[in-house]
Amino acid sequence: MINALLMADKYQPIKEWPEEDRPREKLIERGPENLTDAELIAILLRNGNAGQSALDCARQLLTEFNDLKGVESAQIAEMAVVKGIGPAKSAQVKAGLELGRRLARQKWEAGRPLKSAEDVYRDFSERLGKQKREMFYVVLLTNKNKKIREVKISEGSLTASLVHPREVFNPVIRESAAAVIFVHNHPSGDPAPSPEDIDITKRLKQVGEVMGVRVLDHVVIGHGRYYSFSDKGML
Repeated sequence: MINALLMADKYQPIKEWPEEDRPREKLIERGPENLTDAELIAILLRNGNAGQSALDCARQLLTEFNDLKGVESAQIAEMAVVKGIGPAKSAQVKAGLELGRRLARQKWEAGRPLKSAEDVYRDFSERLGKQKREMFYVVLLTNKNKKIREVKISEGSLTASLVHPREVFNPVIRESAAAVIFVHNHPSGDPAPSPEDIDITKRLKQVGEVMGVRVLDHVVIGHGRYYSFSDKGML
């Protein structure tokens, strides 16, 4: 009885927390990227259960299935038996995870105009984000920055990917592309450009200028993030 009372004293609904600690308010104030997996799941759950906040339930779910990937792989029936979850909350979490999956799969299709480096990242991140070998692509564009197609130029080792301007611009000439974007990955996961990346980008841009082809960007794909030469003023 005493233990139960002590536990009751410790429990405090999220709405009674300081505003800066509440997951929903934290997301609005700081952005979703600053929330933990448990806090994001808590927002999907919306509310907790008797003696448990939504954040407590989210943490229990992550503990039960080890991590977010485990929750994604779990069946609704498996999630529903976790204390404080149930079928309805399981469905809410699954819906949120499925939206994330669909967004990640959304392709920058041929004919769609380029809007930002994030379009490029979304298209390539799933394919290149966890590759163990460095790969270099050129994306061919029309004069209105609409995608024609993409071409893999090289596949290198963990430390280097050899890219020759002739190999890069051959498909550009064949397709009469007016502009290009270069994309490659860093198997280390850190998208910060190496001195070699900077050097090859300068060389390719110079060749493009001679040929009258606009080099719009060079996007380096890492683990869950990217580096855009254009966004950083490196072109």
